[in-house]
Amino acid sequence: MKYFAFCVALFSSITFSFAQQDSTLTSLKIKIPNTSLFDKSEQIKEVEIPLVTSDALPDIKAEFWDTTVYNPYKDIEVKFPLQLKFTDTTYASPVAHKKVITSRYGWRRGRPHQGIDIDLVTGDSVVSVLDGIVRFAGYSYGHGKTVVVRHYNGMETTYAHLSRINVKANDSIAKGGFLGKGGNTGNSRGSHLHLVASFKGERIHPEYLFDFSPTNKIRAQEIWVTQEWTRAIFHNSRRVSKVNVLESEEAALASLVKEKTIYTVRKGDTLYGIARRNNIPISLICTSNKIKKSSPLKIGQKLVLEL
Repeated sequence: MKYFAFCVALFSSITFSFAQQDSTLTSLKIKIPNTSLFDKSEQIKEVEIPLVTSDALPDIKAEFWDTTVYNPYKDIEVKFPLQLKFTDTTYASPVAHKKVITSRYGWRRGRPHQGIDIDLVTGDSVVSVLDGIVRFAGYSYGHGKTVVVRHYNGMETTYAHLSRINVKANDSIAKGGFLGKGGNTGNSRGSHLHLVASFKGERIHPEYLFDFSPTNKIRAQEIWVTQEWTRAIFHNSRRVSKVNVLESEEAALASLVKEKTIYTVRKGDTLYGIARRNNIPISLICTSNKIKKSSPLKIGQKLVLEL
């Protein structure tokens, strides 16, 4: 009891002060009375303790924060190339089991498929790939029960066709945090997770950002995104796209310089076939050669292809 009273008296006699530099708190100074029975040289002893500070998280709710709509960015124009920065080197797999991609980002059945489909069984847990805040949690036309998480680099990820949602808008979520149960709601042909990556409304090929192998690696700490990786027409949902990550603005701008080649039309060729084999959109072939999609091709005809 005497020891406790001594400690209380000692603590009450301690004086706190703060050392500041440029209005930024850097350390905490504590003045402790000298209680030594043998050393009376100093009545007050001052101890300075440095403070550990961390960078504040960006306010990702400051702009276009709408919890009632799936895409609040419809009226803005995004300039390319886009820059995305990641502080993590890995992401959390959105499903606990092996990731089996049943349909990739790209052109599918005459329409753009702007995400990837990961196989699951209804009721499987679905988690967030990175830290962030839930911006939307509800029913979205086509996507069914959907959760959208905005991450601290401005990117958003969408988790669609869920059977159950276990979060609400404005919830903070950690990497690997539980979002809900996988399912088959909305416009879906069987149970799967439809995963979308986007930045200010522009859908980005998820495999350009994330390695969907068991390593769960983020492709790079700094990634520059060109329109090639935001347009489904440049990719085929049945094939793996060849990924060459652009890690600087210079590399991104250099990649925009198209290499032109001359293609000679052969028997049986069609614009669709030529475009598919060379992995370029039909519209680009038409623009480069000033022809229409309905224009007939002739054997021996020369076409300029911008690869």
